Amino acid sequence: MEAINDVHVSEPGLVVIDIAAADDETAFTFHTALAARWATTSVERTTRDPGQPGVRLRCYLDLRQPLSYPEST
Repeated sequence: MEAINDVHVSEPGLVVIDIAAADDETAFTFHTALAARWATTSVERTTRDPGQPGVRLRCYLDLRQPLSYPEST
């Protein structure tokens, strides 16, 4: 993965999340759960590191936003 850019952690409440998962579906499901509660960047694809198991996904999260909770059904 690329190095973390200073701007992504320039203020308290900004978080860089690196997700390692067995497969794309698991990584995207976890990102969806984060995005349901906090402001996150959108993600379109995972990456694979040669010689490493699974996939990787990076997203950026803003904890300064008020928490939202998914509606119960």
